[in-house]
Amino acid sequence: MITIPRPLLVALATGFSLYHVILGVSAVLTGEYAQHVERVIAALVLFAVVTVLSVTVGRNVGMPVWLAGLNVGAGLSITLLVASAIDLTRGGDLGYATWYVAAVGTLLTVTAVRRHTTYAWFGLGLLVTQTIAWAGPIGLTRFGVLGDILWVGIAHVFTRALARATVDVRQFARAEREAVEWQAAQDAHHFERQVRLTQTSRMAVPMLRRIAEVGGELDEADRHECRVLEQSIRDEIRGRRLLNDRVREQVIAARRRGAFVQVLDDGGVDDIDAELLDPVLDQVADALSRVRSDRIIIRTAPKGSAKAVTVVGLSSGTSAASALGIEDEDEDVDLWLELERPVGAPTPVQV
Repeated sequence: MITIPRPLLVALATGFSLYHVILGVSAVLTGEYAQHVERVIAALVLFAVVTVLSVTVGRNVGMPVWLAGLNVGAGLSITLLVASAIDLTRGGDLGYATWYVAAVGTLLTVTAVRRHTTYAWFGLGLLVTQTIAWAGPIGLTRFGVLGDILWVGIAHVFTRALARATVDVRQFARAEREAVEWQAAQDAHHFERQVRLTQTSRMAVPMLRRIAEVGGELDEADRHECRVLEQSIRDEIRGRRLLNDRVREQVIAARRRGAFVQVLDDGGVDDIDAELLDPVLDQVADALSRVRSDRIIIRTAPKGSAKAVTVVGLSSGTSAASALGIEDEDEDVDLWLELERPVGAPTPVQV
């Protein structure tokens, strides 16, 4: 976000304001006011107070609304106090007696720079109206009111340009973040694709060579091995983080003996580091090496669960029922294994 350096704003406002105060004091000391000198002194004190408030109140560039309104009221008050002490009938150069015009202009410029241009223009309109009513249109040039209009106008244009630039910077920053996120996603997809291709090639190349050697004339054993490999390649997509070398070996062994194996990664272990997850997968491989079920399901636990992986082994019927020739449609549970999330893994968030 583009901002105006606060020390710079304070230094400029303080410097200009101090200059106007010095001019006002000089006018009082040289007797340029024929009457109501106490009003000029009151105006000087009021200007000093509101100037200090204008450059110190608020933690950002924009000043509070109440302070902007106070500046407008103070500007009108200063104008009326000092103007009532000036004798226009004496003619000639009024010297520093009209210091208040530049002082009020500085105060309204600070108001505009601090993001309240509407209040600044309203206060300037009051100054113009008072000057015309008091000294006529010629007073706008005689007392330097046109200079105030110029400074407030510049501050307004500057503030709007800064606001537009801030919006542009935010849009560019958002676009940059989106580009970085997109690039990171592409890199992740590329890495994942390379890993899967490497693993698939390692499993499929021997069988592809076998197919080439026999000219595509595969016997039943080779066909069964092709089906096993095809299912294993699917595991690389559906199983993702549930696979390490030992799990792959046991899954292939189970399929070769005729078991139906499903490996399903639903994202429940995505937040677990590989070095923490690998011992859990070794436990899965050990369980698979001991089970002889007809159907095996390996699945990640739901997100938010205290478990990591669930392994279920099912058989189509008991051995006694098979020996008696009785068809048993119910499946027996040979294995039900729920493995806890490893120590050191992020605490699951309940959803």
